[in-house]
Amino acid sequence: MPQLLRHIDAIARQEGRDVLFVTFYPYGLSLSELQTFIDSISDWETLPIRKQITEWLDTQKFGWEPCGERASENSIIPYLGTIYIKLPYDEQNPDYQKLRDYLENPDGSMRFDTARFCYTTLSSAMENAHHDEPGFWEEWAENF
Repeated sequence: MPQLLRHIDAIARQEGRDVLFVTFYPYGLSLSELQTFIDSISDWETLPIRKQITEWLDTQKFGWEPCGERASENSIIPYLGTIYIKLPYDEQNPDYQKLRDYLENPDGSMRFDTARFCYTTLSSAMENAHHDEPGFWEEWAENF
């Protein structure tokens, strides 16, 4: 069943802060490699690493929700299982530290090959603030 998901940059604007998210595809893919990866995914809900991470988040009682990648007026990217994690990006926050330590190695590299722990700053999200104007996406779709 189709779902309407918020883009991660829209979430940052709505929350008024930097936001954390996890993507579930290998880092550094070219566009053609990304397309091959997209074509190979039959069901993002069954990706083992996504299931492992979301189960861990649930066990820790950390809120999360599916979200879209950063919105773009130049392309449409299918949903690949990306999740927004409902914790502030605050290195002094014990919950953030627990999350970081689960997703990253001590040197800051990713613990899992096909999961990337990321954040979007509010300032970069504000570059897309015009997307929040009433009717923006409807007009965009007519001209796509």
